[in-house]
Amino acid sequence: MLSLIDRYIIKKYLTTFVFTMAIFTVVMVVFDVSERLDDFLKYKAPLNKIIFEYYAGFIPFYLNFLCPLINFIAVIFFTSKMADQTEIVPILSAGYSFNRLLRPYMISATLIFAVSLVFNIFIIPHTNKMKVDFENIYVKPLKDNSRISTHMQLDKNSYVYIDNFDNSTKTGYGFVLEIFKGDTLKEKMMADRITWDSVATKWKIEGYTNRIINGLHERMDKGTVKDTTLDMKPSDFELRDNMFTAMDTRELNIRIHKEKTRGTGVINDLLLEKYKRYVYPFSAFVLTLMGVALSSKKVRGGIGLSLGIGIGLSFTYIVFIQFANMFSLKGGLPPIIAVLIPNVTFFLVAIYLTIKAPK
Repeated sequence: MLSLIDRYIIKKYLTTFVFTMAIFTVVMVVFDVSERLDDFLKYKAPLNKIIFEYYAGFIPFYLNFLCPLINFIAVIFFTSKMADQTEIVPILSAGYSFNRLLRPYMISATLIFAVSLVFNIFIIPHTNKMKVDFENIYVKPLKDNSRISTHMQLDKNSYVYIDNFDNSTKTGYGFVLEIFKGDTLKEKMMADRITWDSVATKWKIEGYTNRIINGLHERMDKGTVKDTTLDMKPSDFELRDNMFTAMDTRELNIRIHKEKTRGTGVINDLLLEKYKRYVYPFSAFVLTLMGVALSSKKVRGGIGLSLGIGIGLSFTYIVFIQFANMFSLKGGLPPIIAVLIPNVTFFLVAIYLTIKAPK
């Protein structure tokens, strides 16, 4: 059963969190409009698309990204205010232990964690897709939408090479397909062009030569057009840096499974995006614990010092996350380690601060 004090703290926590989130939303949108206005006008972005596609994706993405900062500031703010108004000392003097005082905080953190997890897995990928599709047309359109010299392994026996793939026309040039049996080459197809047929969901191979090898016997087939099914799609050749954030979890898992065979060099990006969706919501518990430990003591000068420390630590947490991500993408750090390091490090700091907190 929740006591009156529990309900009071939960109400304070959640209302402050929602209020802080609303302030951040207004500030982010105002700054982004001032920054993107030239792009919107330059590429003639329709107003309805700006509101219902770009900002419908922009707001959830950045609120989710800044959720640790917002959460930490909210906890620091209202807990420091309670301490400054001498509300926490009577609670502890009435027989509440410090661990018991943490219960309503953890209940609130659990609610935030659950909502964040649902958004990360089911909602953010879809809103990101709207945002990414808009940006790729009206904010940062690529002038050269082609990818050159692509090697790809489709399965344990099949290998593909495409000299140049144009994403705008879904057409590849200089196509080579090699099929092996063990270490022995059994078939090699070369074609001038390969084009994706979105209606038939097949590839159309044009101007092809197919060399079939059977021991000492070889056969050469030539043709003008041939339809075939290959385990690859035009999305496998996309150049967008932000494309993985727009994949839903099912699509992401499928791409990871294929990438382990293909080895095109993006496995770390895919795994990092997957692990972030599941691990980062746990920051609600870590930063809540740290926030209570930092701000539950009444200090001279009011809540300004605690709030300043809280903002500094929350920015440090976000910067720590970005550094860990870069070490994973560029430095070879395993993605799961890169995702866990910030939360584990700050959790240990939170435990230390909780032990040292006045009780």
